[in-house]
Amino acid sequence: MKGIRVVDLTSSLAGPTCTQVLAALGADVVKIEHPGRGDESRAWGPRFFEGGSVMFFAANASKRSLALDVKSAAGIEALLRLVDRADVFVQSMRPGTAERLGLGAAELRARNSRLVYCSIGAFGRRGPLAHQPGYDPLMQAFTGLVSVTGESDRPGVRVGASLIDSGTGVWAALGIVAALLERAQTGRGREVDVALFETGLSLLDYQLTDALRTGNSPGRYGTAFPLIAPYEVFPTQDGELMIAVANDGLFTRFCERIGLPELAADPRFRTNPDRAANRTALLPPIRARLAERPSAHWLEALEGIPVAPVQDIAQAATHEQTRATGIIQELAGVETLALPLEIDSERVGHHDAPPTLGAHSAEVLAELGYSADEIDALAATGVTRLA
Repeated sequence: MKGIRVVDLTSSLAGPTCTQVLAALGADVVKIEHPGRGDESRAWGPRFFEGGSVMFFAANASKRSLALDVKSAAGIEALLRLVDRADVFVQSMRPGTAERLGLGAAELRARNSRLVYCSIGAFGRRGPLAHQPGYDPLMQAFTGLVSVTGESDRPGVRVGASLIDSGTGVWAALGIVAALLERAQTGRGREVDVALFETGLSLLDYQLTDALRTGNSPGRYGTAFPLIAPYEVFPTQDGELMIAVANDGLFTRFCERIGLPELAADPRFRTNPDRAANRTALLPPIRARLAERPSAHWLEALEGIPVAPVQDIAQAATHEQTRATGIIQELAGVETLALPLEIDSERVGHHDAPPTLGAHSAEVLAELGYSADEIDALAATGVTRLA
């Protein structure tokens, strides 16, 4: 994506994830931030690096920061100059805000017909909730994700990662890339819309499809999977193992390896539908057997059968497999994640650390034709902030 300029008027996580993906793929991403506070995620503690929080650091690599007050006339003028030279504009403002500022899709694409305009919102453009704001945990609750997460005898819980935010950012990046590919043929940009709500629904694809068919929600199964058994976490003598026996052949081998071949011969457990229907009879003997030996014993005994130790995040981050993939990279002395993507066997990573607020204001404004005196005047009036 070298040669593609992206104007990034987003904050928090979904929008910055989108533009960070584009930056890692080679685009020149100019991040527009309020001169006083910057992206709100810069202040999301308690852990901070130079210029912002760990969340800001994780979603804003390889961008240039232009501090600009877009609610001032001078700030809007500078932003429009940038838009006129841009290929992509991404915004995640509250519904209606972009239009009130004169930064809606119709206005900007009238100025620059090649512009790909991407809106990242909460509920999308249509429906009774279209103008409502939203964050990842609200969408986890509203889409039903919380209702299927956790143990059956306890209240639902939020998934421990911001899956909806991150997923929405990736969908936005995919839509932008598709629009740019089409523009190469037509010469005209397109309007791309993504919503946290719709991403949340998409994460529940088979559960939602079944609910539409039956009118019932699957409920909570803890670490288990309602369609397959045994397919969940089992305690061992000294830890926990996730075991995923996804077909009948695996089940037979699994039973032999743990010394319970009689389970595979039992007509109640002959096929996966049988095992799923009779899980309350199937699981207790398996749990009892696995609890007799340590995890290392079972990992060796179950070689070739889908099984994994339950690790915490620190263990996963430092595991030799993680290091071997090359997905960990260092930016400004801080280890962080590159993209989960390789092209021609080369890891797609970030070329620079996240910027401090306004680090590139003078540089970008000069590219737009502002003189040094004009830039200083914008800084003096609070329209911009210089590093």
